[in-house]
Parts: sequence; structure tokens; C-alpha cells
Amino acid sequence: QVQLVESGGGSVQAGGSLRLSCATSGFTYSLYCVGWFRQAAGKERERVATIDSDGVTNYADSAKGRFTISQDNAKNIVYLEMKRLKPEDTAMYYCAAEQDECTVVAGDAMDYWGKGTLVTISS
Repeated sequence: QVQLVESGGGSVQAGGSLRLSCATSGFTYSLYCVGWFRQAAGKERERVATIDSDGVTNYADSAKGRFTISQDNAKNIVYLEMKRLKPEDTAMYYCAAEQDECTVVAGDAMDYWGKGTLVTISS
């Protein structure tokens, strides 16, 4: 059973930075896609960034140039480095995973989800 545990959320001022971590465990084979999603109050869940087992990354337009997804294979952790944060980045951030290529996963159709970590950006 794949398990995902997020950490690193918090409250920062606009322009600041945060690094989210997603500790992963339980993958049964080497092919996987891990993604960071977010959901702001009253809005639909949004895919922020994904990384697959080959290290190929993909970003939402809102994340390009400010966010970086990476993974530490030795520690089984996927990171989301967020810089130049804006109030509109305020949301609950979730780590999710699928044992497949990211290109075949539509929207937020991931099988496994963490409980989320809250990010609050003040102006």
C-alpha cells in the first residue's frame, strides 16, 4: 500500500519561500508518478507539478518559474520548492501518487493521496 506524508507547510509573507516534502513508501514497482496538488477554499483542486520515476517533470502555468519539484530517491522524498510566493498560492497542498506514467494520469486521477499540508501566504 502506497503511503504519502506531507510536511513543510506554514505561513509566510508574500515573496517568501517554502519547501514542502512528501515522504513516500510502499511502491510495489519502479514506475510511478508523484504529483503536488493544491486546493484553495471554494476552488477546485489544481495540479501544480508532477515528477515521474525517470525524473521527468511537468508544471502548471501558475507554478512555472517559481516552483521546482524534485526527488531524493535515497530518502524516498519528493520535494516542492516554492519561491516568490503570492497570496493566491494559499491552499491546502496535497501529495499524490500513481503507479503509472504521469502522461497517462488525467487531472487528479491519482490512486494515492496524503492528508495535505496547509500553506498560507499573507500580503
